[in-house]
Order: sequence, then structure tokens, then C-alpha cells
Amino acid sequence: MTAAATVLTDGTPAPTDVVVMGEVLVDLVWRTNATSVAPLAGGSPANVAVGLHRLDRSVSLVSCWGEDPPGAVVAEYLHGIGVPVDRAESASSRTTLALAYVDDATGGATYDFLAAWDPLRLAVPPEATLLHTGSLAIVVEPGAERVREACREMRARPGGTVAVDLNIRPGVQPDRAVYRTAVERVVAVADVVKASEEDLTWLWPDLSTAEAARGLLAMGPRLVVTTLGAEGAAAYIPDAEVTMPAPKVDVVDTIGAGDAFQSALLAALLFSDGSDGTPTVRLPADADSLRDVLRQAVVAGALTCEQAGARPPTRAQLDAALTTTFA
Repeated sequence: MTAAATVLTDGTPAPTDVVVMGEVLVDLVWRTNATSVAPLAGGSPANVAVGLHRLDRSVSLVSCWGEDPPGAVVAEYLHGIGVPVDRAESASSRTTLALAYVDDATGGATYDFLAAWDPLRLAVPPEATLLHTGSLAIVVEPGAERVREACREMRARPGGTVAVDLNIRPGVQPDRAVYRTAVERVVAVADVVKASEEDLTWLWPDLSTAEAARGLLAMGPRLVVTTLGAEGAAAYIPDAEVTMPAPKVDVVDTIGAGDAFQSALLAALLFSDGSDGTPTVRLPADADSLRDVLRQAVVAGALTCEQAGARPPTRAQLDAALTTTFA
């Protein structure tokens, strides 16, 4: 796979430590107490890229969208988020649409999709250390196979690391067995896997969350993390398991909370080694390091729940919360 340069809006090369690969879409947000539907650009991979950018990580987004009215919404959104974007050509030139139903009483959201994930090629920047993907991009074909190819390429690089957020969306593939196969194929080429309690319950309804997480770990990743909603999160490595309670917050909605969690998790795994600042990924090796990484992710997710929509914290906001409110 030949890498193409990721570029800024002025056309200059954009060096990147983390590449996020996956769909950008338009959410049509339908709130239970509202009389109109609001179109908002987003998508889990795009949200993770924005979250990493706000945490001061060098990140770029590889995605595709169409030359259609939703695509114009996406283009305007991406122009303003500050993240370099490598746009792959779409076979259909259609943009994915998601209908998000938000319950104003709980802040929870459910989704339906009109999915179009059909990039003709996906390129990994040659200088990237970490590749993140997930959500629709790992299950909707033909793009899903191209994502897996990119994951294999990244893992073949010295020090290359792959992270996946399952972010299960039955609306794009209601056949549980087919979805499970797609998940198992991408987990097998990942180093870090994140899943929510709801993801694992849907995939493996006969297993507990912990049993399903340990099953994922047995497929080859070196770190598996599960989010448990208001109860916090848990993390698993071959030699340790830890849990982390969630801080109490006033929930406005949960949109983007899991993506903010993932951004903070990945940011906590990146370290600069040597005088040139070259980044490396350090995966937790014991329970103490697991707790430190997990705490940062849980707090980032909680902060996002206090905002309407997917608005992940900045580095300053997260650091302040870690040392004050959620100390």
C-alpha cells in the first residue's frame, strides 16, 4: 500500500504521530423533546481525531465522503476542526448518514445508518506510530477489508501499533454472526481493543462483560479496555485486570463520550523518546500503569457527558479535572 501525503488546507505536508482511519458522517440528531432534526457532522473516527488534537497530539484523519449535500456539511466541519485530513476517493461519492435518537431524560442515544464506506484506497502516513480505527469502518465493506490491510501494514512496521474501538452498530449489520466475524478479523490485527459493555453484550449475549473481554484478549491484543457507562471502565492485560469508577457528573448527553474516552486512552499511551521527540507507544505492563491510563480515559469521557454533542476536553481541561474535581 503506497502512502499518500496528508495535507493541511494550504497544501503543506503535515507530519503525524497518530493516524485515525474511518468514516466521517452526518448525524441527524432527533431529541425526544424537539420538533426539528439538526444535521451535525461527526462520526466516531472523526471524533477520536478531534479528541487527540485537543489533547495536543499530532494526528491526521484518513476518510472519505461524497459530493452530495451531506458531504458539503462534512467538508465545512473538517475545514474548521484543525486536524489534517487525507481524503480518499469514494466509489459511490455518497456520504454516510446516521439518525441519532437522543432521550432527553437520560442523555442516551441510539442510531440508525445509511452507510457508505467505500474508499478506493487507504494510505497510512509513513511517519505514523499509531493507527486507530473502528466503528462502521471495520464492518462495512468494501472499506473494512482495506482497513484491515492498513492495520496489517502498521503492525509490520517497527514499533507500529494498532488500536480499534469496536463501537458496535447493529443498524449497519444486524446479523450477529456476520458482525462477530468482522470483529474477530480486525481484533486479530490489533494491539489495543476498546469495547463498551453494550458492544460485548450484543456480540456475545451468553457471556459476562469480563468473560467477553478476556476472550478478546485471547485473540491477540495486548490490552483490552471495556467501558461500563456510569460504573466506569475496566482494563485487561495478560498479567493484570483493573477497574476504575466513573466520576459523578451532570449528564447532558452521552454523544461522543466513548470517543473522548478513546482519545484520552491513546494519548496516555504515547510517549516521546530521545532528543528528537520521536513518539513511541508504551502499553501498560502492570496494574498501577493500567490504573493511570484508565483514569485519564474515564475522566475525559465524563467531561464530555457534561457537554451537548461530541465535545471532548482540551489538554488543559483534562489536566485540571485530574488534579482538582476528579482527584
